[in-house]
Amino acid sequence: MKGEEINALIKVKALRLRETDKEKVKSMVESAKINVKIALSIPLTEESATVIFREIYESVRQLGDASWWLLGYEPLNHEISLEILKEADIKAKVKLNFLERFKKIRDDANYRGFRVTVSQAEEIIIFWKECAVEIITKIKL
Repeated sequence: MKGEEINALIKVKALRLRETDKEKVKSMVESAKINVKIALSIPLTEESATVIFREIYESVRQLGDASWWLLGYEPLNHEISLEILKEADIKAKVKLNFLERFKKIRDDANYRGFRVTVSQAEEIIIFWKECAVEIITKIKL
């Protein structure tokens, strides 16, 4: 993300300047990995799909937060956390376009009472395996 874009985000209070905190970044990445590991240990059913989806979504979002903290910024909303991930230089870059959809599914589950389907949960599981794992390797600690 370019300096002028970052400055605009600070101006609208979507980002806050912070000191780079590598320990916080390590902790966030580890937390994301552990939460996904636990989520994936739950058998995927119609009843568990929402919980699994939410936990993996939150872990993906944490990777965005970690990326910002590594640059010396604190994201103040989910959109900004996901924005930095959209710029990740990974093999399956086209799949980063799914992030907005995942956020909508999560918002529908959290705020509108919709249930996540098994196929939606499978999508975010595949996303984690194909994208998030590579993003983690690119977060330089």
